[in-house]
Amino acid sequence: MTPYLDEPPVRLKPTLLLVDDTPDYLALMRELLQDHYRLLEALDGPTALTLAAERQPDLILLDIMMPVMDGFAVCRALKTSPRTSEIPVIFLTALSKIEDEEIGLKIGAVDYITKPISPPILMARVDVHLRLKASADFLRDNNAFLESEVRRRTNEVCAVQDVTIMSLASLAETRDNETGNHLRRTQLYVRALSDYLVKINHPRFAPHLTAETRERLFKSAPLHDIGKVGIPDRILLHPGPLSPDEFEIMKTHTVLGRQALERAEDMLGVTVPFLEMAKQIAQSHQEKWDGSGYPEGLSGERIPMPARLMAVADVYDALISRRVYKEAFSHERAVEIIRAERGRHFDPDLVDAFLVIAPQFHQIACQFTDNNFPPSACVDQNP
Repeated sequence: MTPYLDEPPVRLKPTLLLVDDTPDYLALMRELLQDHYRLLEALDGPTALTLAAERQPDLILLDIMMPVMDGFAVCRALKTSPRTSEIPVIFLTALSKIEDEEIGLKIGAVDYITKPISPPILMARVDVHLRLKASADFLRDNNAFLESEVRRRTNEVCAVQDVTIMSLASLAETRDNETGNHLRRTQLYVRALSDYLVKINHPRFAPHLTAETRERLFKSAPLHDIGKVGIPDRILLHPGPLSPDEFEIMKTHTVLGRQALERAEDMLGVTVPFLEMAKQIAQSHQEKWDGSGYPEGLSGERIPMPARLMAVADVYDALISRRVYKEAFSHERAVEIIRAERGRHFDPDLVDAFLVIAPQFHQIACQFTDNNFPPSACVDQNP
């Protein structure tokens, strides 16, 4: 018969494991406890450890003076095993010295009762420790659930953040549909370059490129050209060289990008670390090491580090990709151009690092290729 919905759930009796090398004493304990609890029994320590691990009792009543393995040794073994460490242990023993009780409690027992046992005292203490265990189990399970929920919600927030970033970045890409997988490739170039600098423990970069910073850098990279949404099509999609006036307008995409991100941050009302890095990249990725870049003409170390990393990645991808105003260069030609710009366009140390891992850049480009690469770019190459 199906119970009514408002009936309380059937509760199983708690399970006790009785451990004593004297069968008569086990029989006595069985008689006292069997109406209230489910019982498991063991005549020695090794059997008790096996039953505890396999059956997971709610509480263990443990004798101390046993052959082969005494109760102290059994308790120590229980407390060192992840499967049994949370099971409460009550010593039931004829050892009545204070020193023995101190040892028992120190190694992890929750209580210490000397024989001969008083049934009311035993029943009361068993009940108390079962209640305490039930409360501890509830809190532990609840904490585990809350931790799981926090991880799930955090993953959701990160996923929404990533989708939002890529959506914003792709908005700029829709204005210039020839860039294809440019966002993904530049993300991976920046990650490869920063990971290599950490790997070799570069004194100028490694201390600043923590795992958290590299993750922010990876997330921020796609927003480097977000300001292109503010550039007119007649300039952005111009098939030939831009006039000086047109180029001045084109250069404003850096400032527009930073301003857009600043407005987004103002709307949030809080400072977001990855947006701070994104603002640096958006505004300064067109700066040059020798000060001839834009929009501020920054030089050397005054150019934010994320923007210097982005500059190498962005220029490499622009060189090997077809654009409305140029054909694609080969990987080898792109490497030579970047080498020649060491100390002029690019931070010299970053060029040195790029030259070492240039094959990795080429591999990324070929993995995320699109129509902007010449047909032979990723065929019969040995990167």
